[in-house]
Amino acid sequence: SICALGFFCATQLSAADSKFEQAYQSFDLSEIKSHIKTLSSDEFGGRAPATKGGKLTTELLVNAFKSLGLKPGNKGSFLQSVPLMSIVSQPKTSLNIGDIEFDYLKNFVANSRKPEKQIGLDNSDLVFVGYGINAPEYNWNDYDGLDVKGKTVVVLVNDPGYATQNPELFNGNTMTYYGRWIYKYEEAARQGAAGAIIIHETKPASYGWNVIESSWSGAQYHLPASEVNEPAIDVEMWISLEKAHELFKKAGKDFLTLKQSAKSRDFKAVPLGLKASIQLENTIETSSSNNVIATIEGEKKDEHVVYMAHWDHIGTVEVNGEKRIYNGAHDNATGTAGLIAIAKAFKKLETKPKRSVTFIAVTAEEQGRLGSRYFANHPTIPLNKIAGLVNMDSLNITGLKSNVRVVGFGKSELEDYLAQAAKRQNRNLVPEPTPERGYYYRSDHFSLAKKGVPGLSSGGGTEPLNPEQAKIAERVSKMVSNCYHQACDEYSEEWGWEGVIADLQLFFETGYLVASTDSWPNWKAGTEFKAARDAMMKKQ
Repeated sequence: SICALGFFCATQLSAADSKFEQAYQSFDLSEIKSHIKTLSSDEFGGRAPATKGGKLTTELLVNAFKSLGLKPGNKGSFLQSVPLMSIVSQPKTSLNIGDIEFDYLKNFVANSRKPEKQIGLDNSDLVFVGYGINAPEYNWNDYDGLDVKGKTVVVLVNDPGYATQNPELFNGNTMTYYGRWIYKYEEAARQGAAGAIIIHETKPASYGWNVIESSWSGAQYHLPASEVNEPAIDVEMWISLEKAHELFKKAGKDFLTLKQSAKSRDFKAVPLGLKASIQLENTIETSSSNNVIATIEGEKKDEHVVYMAHWDHIGTVEVNGEKRIYNGAHDNATGTAGLIAIAKAFKKLETKPKRSVTFIAVTAEEQGRLGSRYFANHPTIPLNKIAGLVNMDSLNITGLKSNVRVVGFGKSELEDYLAQAAKRQNRNLVPEPTPERGYYYRSDHFSLAKKGVPGLSSGGGTEPLNPEQAKIAERVSKMVSNCYHQACDEYSEEWGWEGVIADLQLFFETGYLVASTDSWPNWKAGTEFKAARDAMMKKQ
């Protein structure tokens, strides 16, 4: 047990509820393992939205919440229907740029989010636009004075702050939303471009080409046009770094030289004198999936603390004629099972919390946070009545840690509650070691953060508790790194299970503390979401 490891068996209670310690120590590892094993089994087929496996997942969650006595969180229902549009884009022709030979999935991918059966590019002029960013607050505009209507922009991944490591430029090494691929495509569309090609580089992207291959093949899910305010280009593409060098050489340019010049505010877009053509055949289907929402009512029924996790993964995909099931045991069967476990702990409290506690298992995170985006647009709880959100996306399976890693460190006052909870485990908060990867903008809390709701993304840590845990961390970390969005993300008894329990206890107490106060956590000064929070709280 955790206590046997001498990790954090507290002798005094910091919480008022006399049953708190009992609830804190009640997390049942065998039950958590059982849920993760079931959710990540082949029977569930990788839990893609709008599939049999997706339905099995939502049924499991509804039954679990019902059995615990939670109340339906959406007007008498545990389900919130999320309308989806799936598009399978199949190249009818390869990407054609001069005489460069492109090999689909091996060194380029192409998709469209426009619901048109036939779509493509026909001799579209290529323009290198550096990082493809228009950010007035940073006095940066790669599109300044440029007309790209009908053209295809070629874009670098991440942002100039990461590229220069200059803390005075953007957020320095910490990725901003401007560095995310989705922003690049949206900004290209706002500028009138017909297509966009992002050049993949492993370090600034924070993942290898294998993630592009698995994530950008097969059905891509989107919210219907009525739910989306962002514009879309005709064709969204990635190419490998090797092909980028070849492309720029064909244009008579040196890629590294232009990449260097793109780091400056003085950069001016460079026409490449090449044209791109490609034709896609889209198979379009409309469907729906479900968010699962359940509530434990508090004394103040209309004030809520929210726990969130996405239940979906990539599903079953055919790659080069081979069927692969992406079971997503770590990402995110762990977080999904965590919702049930924390709900069970709250139900063990002798008295109900001051604020209500709501659990939301969202769909279609892997396709662009669609379930959480839909919830943010159609909240079952007024957003200004959410005191704070704890998001669980891939729990810590690398063993016990002596500190707590916080993604987006310093963003919100929720960290003060997390720090208080961490004291019970003799842990302190530390920033994420790789802020350049932009993890804060890559999971479901971001959908609500954009609207102003403080969201916490944390867990694990940077330092193993002891040499024994260090061995676990070394072994399991390799698996986590190699199996992100890969078929090898499978359940294993060899995970560092003590770390899972420790972090669930940490999140449980964090939410309990927020639920037990009258205070309304806010974003910290200078954070990009504070203005939205301030505005919403005036309407309370």
